[in-house]
Amino acid sequence: MNFKDFIQSNIFKKILYGVGILIAILIVFQTGIRVGYHKAAFSYRWGDNYYRTFGDSDDRMPRGFGRENFSDAHGAVGKIIKIDLPTLIITGKDNIEKVILIKDDPKIRRFNEDIKPSDLKVDDFIVVIGTPNNQSQVEAKLIRIMPPPPEFIQNKPASQ
Repeated sequence: MNFKDFIQSNIFKKILYGVGILIAILIVFQTGIRVGYHKAAFSYRWGDNYYRTFGDSDDRMPRGFGRENFSDAHGAVGKIIKIDLPTLIITGKDNIEKVILIKDDPKIRRFNEDIKPSDLKVDDFIVVIGTPNNQSQVEAKLIRIMPPPPEFIQNKPASQ
């Protein structure tokens, strides 16, 4: 049997299919390893920032286990207390400061008007929807400037 006959034989085709399937399996396995590593790394870094994300307490334990005691990682509601673009620091009715990162050109709206990040002002009341990052910041996708709701005004800290 010469080389040309071997390449055209069923044995060669089966070997070629077997190698192709093996390569596909290895690619899927490697993808699974990368996804698993990314998830584990995110969880590890999130754990490092847990208390900064959910607010410190004296005994280093969460303040409670109810939904009302945890802040939302994918968004924030509150008043802007500091602007240092590309970051904003806001404080909500729970008096926990959150860092908002403005990147990737998020949509910023005041009522029906689109505005730029430079148009934001200290004391503006905003609602932010975004994605948490590894530094416990919310990467803003949408920012809405609104009048503060009554419950926010009623629960103002005593220092204001």
